Amino acid sequence: MTHPAAAPQSLIPVNPAPGNFLWWQEGIIYQIYPRSFQDGNQDGVGDLPGIVSRLDYLQWLGVDAVWLSPIFASPMADFGYDISDYTAVHPLFGTMEDFDRLLAEVHRRGMKLLLDLVPNHTSDQHPWFLESRSSRDNPKRDWYLWRDPAPDGGPPNNWLSVFGGSGWEWDEQTGQYYYHAFLREQPDLNWRNPEVQRAMLDVMRFWLDKGVDGFRVDVIYHVIKDANWRNNPPNPDYRQGMATYDQQIPAYSTDQPEVHQIVAMMRAVMDEYDERVMIGEIYLPIHKLVTYYGADNRGAHLPFNFQLIVLPWNARQIALAIDQYEGALPSGGWPNWVLGNHDQPRIASRVGHAQARVAAVLLLTLRGTPTLYYGDEIGMRDVPIPPELVRDPQGLNMPDLDLSRDPERTPMQWDASPYGGFTNTVPWLPLADDYRRVNVEAAQRDETSVLTLYRRLIALRRAEPAFRIGSYVPVPAEGNILAYLREFEGNRFLVILNLTHRTCHFAMHHLAPEGKIVLDTIPEREGRAVRGRVSLNGDEGMVIKLP
Repeated sequence: MTHPAAAPQSLIPVNPAPGNFLWWQEGIIYQIYPRSFQDGNQDGVGDLPGIVSRLDYLQWLGVDAVWLSPIFASPMADFGYDISDYTAVHPLFGTMEDFDRLLAEVHRRGMKLLLDLVPNHTSDQHPWFLESRSSRDNPKRDWYLWRDPAPDGGPPNNWLSVFGGSGWEWDEQTGQYYYHAFLREQPDLNWRNPEVQRAMLDVMRFWLDKGVDGFRVDVIYHVIKDANWRNNPPNPDYRQGMATYDQQIPAYSTDQPEVHQIVAMMRAVMDEYDERVMIGEIYLPIHKLVTYYGADNRGAHLPFNFQLIVLPWNARQIALAIDQYEGALPSGGWPNWVLGNHDQPRIASRVGHAQARVAAVLLLTLRGTPTLYYGDEIGMRDVPIPPELVRDPQGLNMPDLDLSRDPERTPMQWDASPYGGFTNTVPWLPLADDYRRVNVEAAQRDETSVLTLYRRLIALRRAEPAFRIGSYVPVPAEGNILAYLREFEGNRFLVILNLTHRTCHFAMHHLAPEGKIVLDTIPEREGRAVRGRVSLNGDEGMVIKLP
């Protein structure tokens, strides 16, 4: 089957010069899960001083921004996504002085620092909720979502928790239920309350005043719920073995029209500061995702695009998704792409080591801002966690469904020393069995390693405006080949990716009479001239400079 495409020409308008683009458009974001990056005080858990000690590695790799999963004060029911103080650092990670040093060291190296903002819910130990729960007439009662029981005494409606079971928790003391989209220890805030809005926007200003360069906003599409509390409809596609949350379509508990007013409020705060970026975590279909750019692009700068995580590894489906995404972007909306994060299986486990190299070429040559997940650049795979060592509440709450996120959160593999150079003691999660072979130190010495490939791809992206800001044009390809052009001011590059283990062929007659391979997952092929019909090995991806 041939993938339909327009004739190869620059169809996507771009600004006339690189200087017109902001750092978050041209740059590369690197996500760190702080518990697992580097242990600085040897307690088995990663921390801020540990991250500081590894910043030279990130600078060497070539990334532009570091995004940290939550580091705030928390009882750790959901490892930091249950926040008890939005303006304090959890002692597990260090002190505010440690944070200030991290921020200064990141900036000293010419990089940016992004924090995870969790506005949908707090910890049930947050002072706001303790007050709210104390009595029905407490001034903060309306800061959370309290409802009377249904006529039968049960929950007010059928909304479910992402982590299993009902989304409603009964409070005996005050005789009402409160809603929690996640754990019962994570009560949802009432974003229809102006006082909640002001309080959370002030949290943003606190960190922006410190100098952070932006936020990744957790589950931003959850923050407003249906004003009439209607039941969610059943999911006709639900099958045995899926998470209980998937029994319904969350039509009334997520993605409500009023959410865009909240996103616009957050964006207005960001715009009070120079060149800060707001990224929204949004698991929605493309036609809904792009609405989070907001009217006149006054919403999130980058609504996270997770298609490369959720789609089957199939060239036709990925090519179609890219085209649909490019076509749905609002005028002025900037694209972005993600291969992995702390909630999803690692790319090497999803597609295998060989195809993970092809995926790296895809991520770093597509149009838009790429986000890397720590460890993917050295080929880390999901680590099997014995049942007795599972820590993730999602896995503990639904043990029969194998939904733990621990396997993709294991410690970074730095070297072949005990515990992989991450710590000198037993780490909070076990390391992979192959860490003595798959680690940063070994990969830096290997010119054919996936780390070397990532670093060279990043260098190519930095050197060539065509990859940072150029146009994207799909190219027709047969079978399971994905091909496209990137172009800027007459410099043209053809990217060809073989998403199978079998050899295949690509005809480039209609593009150019010849070209030169400037980067390849098989380094020995680089520098070769190609003409007419290009033969690809299985699991090969190449970048060809066209005349």
